[in-house]
Amino acid sequence: MSTWEENVRKVTPYTPGEQPKARRIIKLNTNENPYPPSPKTAEKIREFSAESLRLYPDPDMGTLVNGLADYYHLAPDQVFVGVGSDDVLSMAFLTFFNSQKPILFPDITYSFYDVWADVYGIPYRQIPLDEQFRIVKEDYFRENGGIVFPNPNAPTGGLLPLEDIEEIVACNRQSVVIVDEAYIDFGGVSARNLLDRYDNLLVVQTFSKSRSMAGLRIGFAMGSAGLIRYLYSVRNSVNSYTMNRFALEVGVCALEDQAYFRETCQKIIRTRERVKKELAGLGFQFVDSAANFIFVTHPAYNAGELFQALREAGIFVRYFEKPRIDQYLRITIGRDEEMDALLAFLKNYGKKEN
Repeated sequence: MSTWEENVRKVTPYTPGEQPKARRIIKLNTNENPYPPSPKTAEKIREFSAESLRLYPDPDMGTLVNGLADYYHLAPDQVFVGVGSDDVLSMAFLTFFNSQKPILFPDITYSFYDVWADVYGIPYRQIPLDEQFRIVKEDYFRENGGIVFPNPNAPTGGLLPLEDIEEIVACNRQSVVIVDEAYIDFGGVSARNLLDRYDNLLVVQTFSKSRSMAGLRIGFAMGSAGLIRYLYSVRNSVNSYTMNRFALEVGVCALEDQAYFRETCQKIIRTRERVKKELAGLGFQFVDSAANFIFVTHPAYNAGELFQALREAGIFVRYFEKPRIDQYLRITIGRDEEMDALLAFLKNYGKKEN
């Protein structure tokens, strides 16, 4: 090894879902929304002035911050905006997890958490989910340097009740508890309802899933004014201009179309519930998902082989070759016709296996 390499920070990076280049595929592997963003965003895009791109964006991101504050009935100083929820979460790790005590998160969860912990040199402990892939709240009633978990959990889709989240937050007033709500709009109640009672709670959401804007990269956090102030101080020590002008304007526009947002979420929920029944009828087992995906296994099938067979048929789902979940596939909820094609394939696959 070269001398300079001895001082390089070496980590195992996060592996994103595959983005296939082929056009004629059914893409159910990265939890993208199958429906387009609000039509109002298309109007805003057409109106956007390219001339404005020669200017730096507002470092305070005021229009979007104020739009989010109004939408969620918060004060502007309770809102932080970043380049996707990954950026927001990364900033939160860097800002709040600086104790010598380990932070806590589930063993089966969003696989960026241990990557950020390794990058920033944060000690951590992975807390096992129970046999039904559920978070056990009592496992988080222990000394720690911070807590983070998704709700609904990823990749399982399981939902932790709000009262359980409150117990975790209340029992850990000496550390920051981050609830990652990338999928909350597809089921459950947001932990932002607890913000007026707990100054150590940070709730992170994204425009990528329920608002169909994964390509624009808008994430945000909601918390006490103190937490948000600390987040901005760290962000402004790294990059004061994180959000571009285009994203700020289109993001505000997306918030204004509440009817379209609710309609799209309900379409996905209806399709998810229908597909659950169909999969159960085919012998698949799964966590009762409250997200825009289903985490499935079948006692008669090898998940890796099924994943490959689906891929060869042009149907992309997500396979995690990891302990405890290597016999599961995560299937994003697509349009009804896409899910019908998936179900038809699985019915035929079952006949071949028999």
